[in-house]
Amino acid sequence: MSASRPAGESRIRYQPDETPPPALALGVGLQLAVLNIAAVMLIPMVVMRAAGASESYASWAVLASVTICGLTTMLQAVRAGRIGAGHVMVMGTSGAFIPACISALTQSGPATLASLVAVSALVPLVLAWRLSLFQRILTPTVSGTVLMLIPVTVMPAVSGMLADAPGDTSPAGVLSGFFITVVVIGCIALRATGTLRLWAPVIGVVIGSAIAGFFGLYDLERVAETSWIGVPRPRPPGLDLDFGPAFWTILPSFLLVAVVASIRTMSSAVAIQRVSWRRTRAVDFRAVQGAVAVDGVGNLLAGLAGTVPGSATTLSVSLTELTGVAARAVGIVAGGAFIAFVFLPKLLAVILAIPDPVFAGYLVVLLAMLFAIGLKVVLQGGLGYREGMVVGIAVLTGIGFQFGLIFPEQVSGFAGGLLANAMNAGGFAAILMSLFLRLTEARPSRIETDFDVSELPRIRDFLDEFVSRSGWDAAMAERLGAAAEEALLSLAREDRPDAEPGKAEKRRRLLLVAQKEKTGAVLEFIVAPRDENLQDRIALAGEDTDEAAIAREVSLRLLGHLASSVRHQQYHDTDIVTVHVQAPGQR
Repeated sequence: MSASRPAGESRIRYQPDETPPPALALGVGLQLAVLNIAAVMLIPMVVMRAAGASESYASWAVLASVTICGLTTMLQAVRAGRIGAGHVMVMGTSGAFIPACISALTQSGPATLASLVAVSALVPLVLAWRLSLFQRILTPTVSGTVLMLIPVTVMPAVSGMLADAPGDTSPAGVLSGFFITVVVIGCIALRATGTLRLWAPVIGVVIGSAIAGFFGLYDLERVAETSWIGVPRPRPPGLDLDFGPAFWTILPSFLLVAVVASIRTMSSAVAIQRVSWRRTRAVDFRAVQGAVAVDGVGNLLAGLAGTVPGSATTLSVSLTELTGVAARAVGIVAGGAFIAFVFLPKLLAVILAIPDPVFAGYLVVLLAMLFAIGLKVVLQGGLGYREGMVVGIAVLTGIGFQFGLIFPEQVSGFAGGLLANAMNAGGFAAILMSLFLRLTEARPSRIETDFDVSELPRIRDFLDEFVSRSGWDAAMAERLGAAAEEALLSLAREDRPDAEPGKAEKRRRLLLVAQKEKTGAVLEFIVAPRDENLQDRIALAGEDTDEAAIAREVSLRLLGHLASSVRHQQYHDTDIVTVHVQAPGQR
């Protein structure tokens, strides 16, 4: 039984802005690095093996991935300007990029892969720059569907890894290494709890390699001949700036997955904020923007190095909850530990010696996890009738095009085979259907004014017209008008205690969007950035006791009474306050 604690409190021992003892930061940071290093190394190795890349290029890709993940993990913790979340967020190589990277390597080679990864880095950079503009476009339905279609796209590569075993290899050894890896990882993941579950992939690969080694498939001699310490030699393939047909055919896959990877980083940035503070806080979307910006920086470095791009992992969330240590020093230690691993060539040799059947088994489990994550994303976004139709049609379209079940000759000849890929075909189908739903839904009412309390009469007239069109009575008009007034007063610059009297403020614009819903209305206020978070202020209203604080909280108390919910999203470029107001008589 856990000890009871006040609502909104957590067991956090050290918040991000606090300094833990060096020994504690070192211990937790090293634990985080050890738990993540295997996945960081295994994913680029899976890509290289499936694509038939050379051993020298594969070893460089692994070392480059580990180095980049270390640097970006440290950058997440440090938060340099608008880059970084300011939280413990471990960056790793992304399994979502596996099919696109394999296609790039097999069709055109490492230089084209490097160019595609570098160009795809623009996606998270643009999202980080203007995240507020994309909040309605990047729907869970689209991103979840793309994740669910990744296994469909990659499974042929798994078959190829099993079929391409050397001629003198025992079939029993291939099958044993593959199935033992799948069974061990699956059993541990299904039945184990806590830390043991986190080690499931490592345990499965070790046991699978041992079984494969019994049949002579594991190269122990290679591991024994490798030194413990060494300095890696950089082998970047360079960028292919010719931008041939293969580049344009594969580019949509990279852009689609870059969006999905960015959304996963956003989710991780939100999750780590929820477990990093003693008192529950509203999500700071400026930190989310910073986390996505690191995605872009890391992917640009991955492109220059010619390796697999990455995204944030969620493992740091679990470990933060477990240890109660959310201090930024932990992220710096974890990133530094990644970089230290680069100078241990024997560790790399252990990874390179793993047989293909074992890699194939690990990949199968990884693909199953990606499918489950995609399904979870779709369900979290709400799976109504329309969303179900979008997901169902998109998945069947992807499967049909991938396996030549729908106009195979026409599909293979269109745009260099662009749609002969489940992720591309299904992803585009999901996007088109989502855009259709977006364009055909009832358009909300909107008004744009100066952000000033003098505009209240005009705003009330706008809301009166909206109420009349929606068929509500005068009581709803009064409630909406009062809620809008209190929200505007709460956000106004004049209400800030640090505002200088008589000082001219920079004029800002307000966009007010009103939309009818089943039980009432949603008002969305979009204004320029500010320093306070309205959602936090409402949650804390009543806790301050000084007279000035009480005077500032009057509007917040009234707004909390009038609205059924208030959400404040802070971005670097804008603030969005969403107020839900129920119609009289509704529950």
